[in-house]
Amino acid sequence: MGDAERGVAPRVVVLAGGVGGSKFVVGAREALRRRGGDASADRLTVVVNTGDDLWLSGVRLQPDVDSITYALAGVNDTARGWGRQGDSERVNAELQAWGTGWPWFTLGDLDLGTHLARTGWLRDGDTPTRVLEKMATRWDLGARLLPMTDAEVDTIVTVDDPAEGSRPMHFQEWWTRYRATLRPLAFDNPGIDHAAPAPGVAEAIADADAVLIAPSNPVVSIGPILAVPGIRSALRSTRAPVVGVSPVIGGRVVRGMADVCLAAIGVETSAVGVAGLYGSRRADGVLDGWLIADEDAAAATEIEDLGLRAHVRPLWMTDEARSADIVEAALAQAGV
Repeated sequence: MGDAERGVAPRVVVLAGGVGGSKFVVGAREALRRRGGDASADRLTVVVNTGDDLWLSGVRLQPDVDSITYALAGVNDTARGWGRQGDSERVNAELQAWGTGWPWFTLGDLDLGTHLARTGWLRDGDTPTRVLEKMATRWDLGARLLPMTDAEVDTIVTVDDPAEGSRPMHFQEWWTRYRATLRPLAFDNPGIDHAAPAPGVAEAIADADAVLIAPSNPVVSIGPILAVPGIRSALRSTRAPVVGVSPVIGGRVVRGMADVCLAAIGVETSAVGVAGLYGSRRADGVLDGWLIADEDAAAATEIEDLGLRAHVRPLWMTDEARSADIVEAALAQAGV
């Protein structure tokens, strides 16, 4: 008898990063709770992008890890979209007074507590995977979080700077300081070719009943996950259906500057463009199905021509319930 017949929630793996990913993961937890009650905490694994990590003022920051952790814990600042709710910035002001850090990159006091704890554990010899395990003991997250890799593979953006010409910078500087206004020429994760999936990532994908790709930035959130050697092959070989959710609605990205990232790698900002970027498992890609918004219903045939099953439905994640509804639709397309 399978899990569905026993009334147990399916085992689901989500690949995610960023604010869109955090909303989707919270929805995934709720969708599984609808199906399996308390059992859902053991059924949801989130593989989190660590490509936008960085060292700053002597501490290790993991923006996507923290966004998803805080969202699941219910302590995230939903107004700003990052950091902790009710945070203060006294330490950040003191750092600025000492002339350290980045004046355009704010570190909240509560957030710094997270970074200091993480850095201490890393200095003591823990891996990022073990650090996440320790972080998860503080709150009832209802999910297991895994970094995509334990290696440091920060994203470097080569930009076309009108004042200085072509030059590299950390993704966070391009994204936060320049708001993606400098034209990107390339995105790289130095060292990623020699990285490996974090312990448990490949196994979770192999054992899943469904794998979902969140509507995160396809270039700088999902792209680094897929670039870790071994993860793409795990997706291609898993028995579980792999279903993605379009981050583009009506030809526009929902949040952030993913359109600038897509243009830099020659991909059209559309539901069809991103579906083609991920590709069908029938043609050396990673997807079996693709959820698109009602606004993009006319593109369903083009998506199916790519070898994917297309499903049209509302994709606005306006609250937890609607995010859970989207996850339910993705699971239904996966047949679980």
